[in-house]
Amino acid sequence: MNLLRELPPVHLVQEELVEKGIATELPQSLVKEMIQQEVNEIRHQLLNNSYNGTAQSREEFLNKIIHTIHLKSQQSGTLNLKSVINATGVVLHTNLGRARLSEAALEHMVEVARSYSTLEYNLEKGERGSRHSITEEWICKLTGAEAAMVVNNNAAAVFLILSALADEKEVIVSRGELVEIGGSFRVSSIMEESGAKLTEVGTTNKTHPYDYENGITDETAMLMKVHRSNFALIGFTAEVERSKLANIARANNVIFYEDLGSGALFDYRKALIGDEPTVQETLQAGADLVSFSGDKLLGGPQAGMIAGKKNLIDQLKKHQLARVLRVDKFTLAALEATLKQHLFNETDSIPAIRDITKDEHEIKSRAESFEEKLQLNTSSYVTEIVLGTSQVGGGTMPAVELPTYILSIASSSFSVNELEERLRTHTSPVITRINGDRILMDFRTVTESEEDVILDTLMEIAP
Repeated sequence: MNLLRELPPVHLVQEELVEKGIATELPQSLVKEMIQQEVNEIRHQLLNNSYNGTAQSREEFLNKIIHTIHLKSQQSGTLNLKSVINATGVVLHTNLGRARLSEAALEHMVEVARSYSTLEYNLEKGERGSRHSITEEWICKLTGAEAAMVVNNNAAAVFLILSALADEKEVIVSRGELVEIGGSFRVSSIMEESGAKLTEVGTTNKTHPYDYENGITDETAMLMKVHRSNFALIGFTAEVERSKLANIARANNVIFYEDLGSGALFDYRKALIGDEPTVQETLQAGADLVSFSGDKLLGGPQAGMIAGKKNLIDQLKKHQLARVLRVDKFTLAALEATLKQHLFNETDSIPAIRDITKDEHEIKSRAESFEEKLQLNTSSYVTEIVLGTSQVGGGTMPAVELPTYILSIASSSFSVNELEERLRTHTSPVITRINGDRILMDFRTVTESEEDVILDTLMEIAP
């Protein structure tokens, strides 16, 4: 209650802002509203015993609020979608946009955006073309599929396949694969929305070939396998191999479709990372259709790719939902450039693949170099380099921990929460992790040019 009395009145903060020349370019009614929000937030924290700041006096609270208003005034009028520096070590960070695009993808996007393009125009024939053809050839060459198409994300791919090929028909899925991914997206729910009828077989931990065989009826259209890319099932378990499912499907004249979820064209197992199957081997095992994401392990833009038998892909292309779910020229440009890099073995130039496979000793060397620069420029921070783990992220390879070295930082002037907030709300936002009383920075997801920005930011916010 004593601290509540130290909170400055709104008019006092407003007067100080005017005197310091802060936020004078904004309407004063807006400034007043911003101040009220800050004061009310601190009051709420004090009343709920959740306040963890260092301010204890009226002057300290006043300075804290003025600092926050100053930051907000600088950001006022700026665009909502901002670039940030991801120092969390989570490579495919869903909240931060997942895969960072390669320079080749960015250049192709800019080239297409700056001028007209052959989005739906065939130069050779001088007539209308199809946007499907832009990426289809690349996907087929990479995967060995007969045909392919792209929609706006993998959830859309699942929905399109079920709607076009299994409407009012039965789709058999193992109980152990009835997954839920981000945003409460459930396989069972999407089947209901698509018009397909779910037939569950097996148990949560074990499903056998005879479970699928016994589940097939005259109304069955498809056997669906959902790769568990966002969780792990271990212990007393059993699942049916792809090749066996393909044989069962062929023997009963039904479609075998696998949703790979994250999807990988690059074989991470060769880098001793995880056990993720590739799209290529899934098709080789006999799948009629495979769907997978573009912005996860593939390292491209958000997209849902479908590859497989031509007769089935042709049906999907003609379905009315294909137009509803189609992607724009920017996505196609970025995706085409990324697929080309895969085909020509230029995966070292794809940021997501580069960062996932990055050696921990390289990360340690960069952390040590950064620490040395920071200590030479300011004495405001206590730092330590510790062994840790990074995550692939995006719900991908959940059981995989990537060894790394982390720079932990503490400030003698700010609490860990204040330091994290100052980094996060800076004009060049730096997103970090917190562990105890330390900020954690993992340079796995930080480029060398971003290191300089982080260094400047830490020096700028230092007292």
